[in-house]
Amino acid sequence: MRKLLYASLSAMALLAGAVSSPSVTLAADWLETAAQPFKGKEINVIFLDRPGYRAIIKLLPEFEKKTGIKVNYEIVPYENTREKQVLNFTSNGDLTIALVDLVWIGEFAENNWIAPIDEFATDKSITDPNLKLEGFFPLLLDAFGSWGGKTYGLPFDNYSGLLFYNSCQLKEAGFEKPPATWDELMKDYAPKLTDAAKNRYAFALQSLRGETQSADSFMRVLWPFGGSLLTKEFKSNLLSAESQKGLTFRQELMKYMPPGIVSFDHAEAVNALAQGQVSMITEWSAFYGTLNDPATSKLGECLAVAPEPSGPAGRLPALGGFSLAVAEQAPDDLKKASWLFIQWATSEEIARPYVEAGGVSGRTSIYEQPDIKAKYKFVEPMVASWQKGVPEFRPRFPAWPAISEVVAEWGSKMMLGEVTTEAGAKEIGTRMESILGKEGYYDGKKELLQ
Repeated sequence: MRKLLYASLSAMALLAGAVSSPSVTLAADWLETAAQPFKGKEINVIFLDRPGYRAIIKLLPEFEKKTGIKVNYEIVPYENTREKQVLNFTSNGDLTIALVDLVWIGEFAENNWIAPIDEFATDKSITDPNLKLEGFFPLLLDAFGSWGGKTYGLPFDNYSGLLFYNSCQLKEAGFEKPPATWDELMKDYAPKLTDAAKNRYAFALQSLRGETQSADSFMRVLWPFGGSLLTKEFKSNLLSAESQKGLTFRQELMKYMPPGIVSFDHAEAVNALAQGQVSMITEWSAFYGTLNDPATSKLGECLAVAPEPSGPAGRLPALGGFSLAVAEQAPDDLKKASWLFIQWATSEEIARPYVEAGGVSGRTSIYEQPDIKAKYKFVEPMVASWQKGVPEFRPRFPAWPAISEVVAEWGSKMMLGEVTTEAGAKEIGTRMESILGKEGYYDGKKELLQ
């Protein structure tokens, strides 16, 4: 694989204060000793063009020097990453590490494309004595790395949905703090922060058709209002009063959003806040760097961050991110070398330089450090969000990609007013249950795991 870095890094800037040439002190000599049999080996992985991956790339020379293992990576757009990995796995390709999105874990595990960590963690010769799985946020280890009672991957590049807001605009409107609930945002804040004549709006909800619509827009308004995509029996729950309340809320909130919000992807929503067009957005924690960078944002000291608002069912924010897992197709020696890299990249020892270089670690200990909490405004609200959440915020089973397309199509039609929330929910439910039926969830062939 070629080491290919996109020239443009403007989509997501590094966190403020990112170090230029970090130096990493690895735990004791365990890694150097463990890596001796694998010196000269090469392992292969796919990365994204996002801050967390640029951060680990900065740190790679330390790992390669310490171990003698070469890490080959290819930068791939997120939209192509799953397809590219699946093709590699089904053709017995050269990937030795899998980059596993939250919603791919079921598919990758059930197809035996990734290996449970038990295959390696019981071997003391290749396992960090300070591995400490309990040192990860439990929600992250469960959601990103586990399936069917087994752990396959370790959390890497992890996100929480947060409320980013322009504190100066809120103060001008008479608010000293952000809305605590969605109801407050709609009834109290939105009318005072919206002036369509001046092209100023209270809120932007990224809703572009695709995974952005299904995950970042549609699912975001289900859980806090007590709704969900599915019942425990895997039947559609979208016509429930709670789900309909959330979807109706989204429709009503649109009058306080910029025109054309259904065409907003992440970049457009973030830029709307960064340039002062909107006062609030709910976005992934990884966008803090973009919003805090004077080159991409006018916010300056006006940038503030809070947990996502609560709904009638409580605070149940968006959850997203990845894990790194050993690819089952790799030869045994490269599996072990890959396991060494995964432990290093997600370790407590690497957490500080990783965060300082622009990444978001899944380890609890780094966010307990006073200087880290003081330097990065997103840390405390993100940690608060990770105390409680829904692992199946988006279902993690193999059927999700097909269902996501259905949700994206009809969720967009709802927002555009082409169908009512009730009619759209009914259409999604019918199509979704057809997909799940063909997958074997209703005749007992598949366990009801999501």
